[in-house]
Amino acid sequence: MNNPVIESMLQRKSIRKYEDRMPSDEVIETIVRAGQQAPFAAQVYSILLSRKKKHVFGAPLLFTICVDYHKMKLIMGKRDWSMVTNDLSLLIFGIQDAAMMAENMVIAAESLGLGSVYLGNAPYVADKIAAEYNLPLKVFPLVQLAMGYPAEDAPPRLRYPMDFTLFEDEYPELTDEMIEEAMAMMDQGYMGQDYYKKNNYMIPLKNGRKETFTFDDYGWTEHISRKWGQWFPSVRDLLVQLEKRGFHITSDLDEKE
Repeated sequence: MNNPVIESMLQRKSIRKYEDRMPSDEVIETIVRAGQQAPFAAQVYSILLSRKKKHVFGAPLLFTICVDYHKMKLIMGKRDWSMVTNDLSLLIFGIQDAAMMAENMVIAAESLGLGSVYLGNAPYVADKIAAEYNLPLKVFPLVQLAMGYPAEDAPPRLRYPMDFTLFEDEYPELTDEMIEEAMAMMDQGYMGQDYYKKNNYMIPLKNGRKETFTFDDYGWTEHISRKWGQWFPSVRDLLVQLEKRGFHITSDLDEKE
């Protein structure tokens, strides 16, 4: 399909090397404006921007996309309303708003010749981000985008095959053949690009598990399995960050107990 928007989306990849060139104010505002036109529940987001220093991977721009109910609370006060919706519901709708805005910003940036990389650790360092930007309560950093003009031209990375992604009418029983085919596609794609070898990135094993992989056979499915097989076993750290930002997810349950 000869469509420049679709082509740009299909060629998108994370950029980890950037030129030493600052995008103009017009480019930055255009990217943010495109982000605002994403679908939303209530526009409960805000964007923090830093361009005072070089950021991760040498990117000139660092956007932090936040769930923001502080502004909504002030607006509701002007209408003589108080917020009664529980914080978990607020957070879910806010995540939808902020995530869709971030994706629109990525697409807009690509169309203007910029690249970006998602930094997903923001929720776990929300208190540090809040201190840096002087955030009021009810503002929660969801994701960060490092952005700038690419200084590399890496190929797009593989995605699951369509029959492992698009399920029509009902969720199918996933056969061993389907699972193994999807795993092989992902692993061969990443290993074919030497992705982990070039980045020298292999997640260390914990809990006494012995390393049996090398970069020659370490693919995406082993990598992602190590993440969710070892990281964040407790919800406590995340709940603490949410509490510090004014989102009390378990308060209703605590009161009932």
